[in-house]
Amino acid sequence: MSQETATEYGDVRNYVGGEWTTPAGSEGQDVVNPATGEPIARVGFSSSGDVDDAVRTGQEAFESWRQRPVEERIQPLFRLKSLLEEHQEELAELLVQEHGKTVAEARGELRRGIENVEVACGIPSLMQAGHVENAAPGIDETAVRQPLGVFAAVTPFNFPGMIPLWFLPYAVATGNAFILKPSEQDPLVPERMFELIDEAGFPDGVVQLVNGGVDTVNAILEHDGIEGVSFVGSTPVARNIYEKGAANGKRVQAQGGAKNHVIVTETADLEFAAEKTVSSALACSGERCLANDNVVVEASVYDEFRDLVVEEIEAQVVGNGLDDDTTIGPLITPDHEEAVRNLVETGVQEGATLSIDGRDIEVDGYPNGNFLGPCLFEDVTADMTIAREEIFGPVLNLMTAPDFETALETMNESDFGNAASLFTGSGAEAKRFRHDAEAGNLAVNAGTAAPMAFFHFGGEKDSFFGDLHAQSEDVVRFYTDEAVYIERWPNA
Repeated sequence: MSQETATEYGDVRNYVGGEWTTPAGSEGQDVVNPATGEPIARVGFSSSGDVDDAVRTGQEAFESWRQRPVEERIQPLFRLKSLLEEHQEELAELLVQEHGKTVAEARGELRRGIENVEVACGIPSLMQAGHVENAAPGIDETAVRQPLGVFAAVTPFNFPGMIPLWFLPYAVATGNAFILKPSEQDPLVPERMFELIDEAGFPDGVVQLVNGGVDTVNAILEHDGIEGVSFVGSTPVARNIYEKGAANGKRVQAQGGAKNHVIVTETADLEFAAEKTVSSALACSGERCLANDNVVVEASVYDEFRDLVVEEIEAQVVGNGLDDDTTIGPLITPDHEEAVRNLVETGVQEGATLSIDGRDIEVDGYPNGNFLGPCLFEDVTADMTIAREEIFGPVLNLMTAPDFETALETMNESDFGNAASLFTGSGAEAKRFRHDAEAGNLAVNAGTAAPMAFFHFGGEKDSFFGDLHAQSEDVVRFYTDEAVYIERWPNA
């Protein structure tokens, strides 16, 4: 990151109407490096007036932006894709400093975000809605997707570079104006991305950045000038966003929490399954909604699989994400670290066996970091808190089942339905899993069910509130209304 960039050890800014401004609210907080415990910036919280300024500016920009040819609207996205790729390494290092994940994880996150920009460049095809000649005698009928106005997204701390790009490219490519409210815990990467957005050449007011906390989110949800809101975060907050946004007449897509399961059957490649399971549960320190932290293993292969899992966990290295050897970085804040530690203690108190206890981890040179080593629980039952609630930390639970059918039933009893994976050598089990697993993102013989940008990001039950998901055609539908045009020429 260059020395002249204003975000380094300075105040995080809003981007409204093509200008960089300071949030007008009286509150704010430090942005802290979770590995060192040192403040690296200060983010102020936007007032309702700041939100109103952004909305009114977006509404004005929308009127001319929507009229531009679709090929013209996607040109800044092509430039943005190139800029993001050019600055990917810089963004990755900044992401590690404010979030804590490893450089490799940061690079992967940004790559997934860039893929969404790439897919959104195909909006001329994605927006096509269909045409039927002679739908009725003498009548041709056409469906047309039309933009609606100003949309907003409220995004989480765990993927500050990727998740805004689940929404932003599609919103503006379809002809809308867009406002991002990133997490206040790590807003530096979004701000740097908006510097690149400014360079990409979007008209003033089409894409805007408003920083803040709860009051800022409420101002967005209550503003009459915002047509819809996208959200990713915990289930309680997602439910509240969905209910409050809908009560204020908005479209809402709210991705909630998760408690994902892995099923390992006796026909699986156990070594491969153990490697991918541990990677899924512990990547990004477990701070992701696709972490598969409940593993239901067929009893006949449990001991062998367990030994392989232990071997994989013992190979992990906890440390600063900027260090090349690190595979598990710090948790985002001291409060979150304490919450994860409390859940680990709850697991012990409820009778699970803590076979690997990472709570005493120390990282040389970083005495003030939010570090927690990987934890492995055995003898976990489905009624335990650690098996039911999202932990969002480097904790893996092992459970047993007599057969595949019982394992599937155990998984489907969960209140969540974000993702699930099956490791098997049986086509019949894979087919049954695809049809009967109650989760929106499914994987067979893959540790993490992360859909590519040209598929939507699924979620069911308490993991999603809404009708249309993020990414691809789902989000295009979210950002447009489909008008039906009927045409007849009696003398033709």
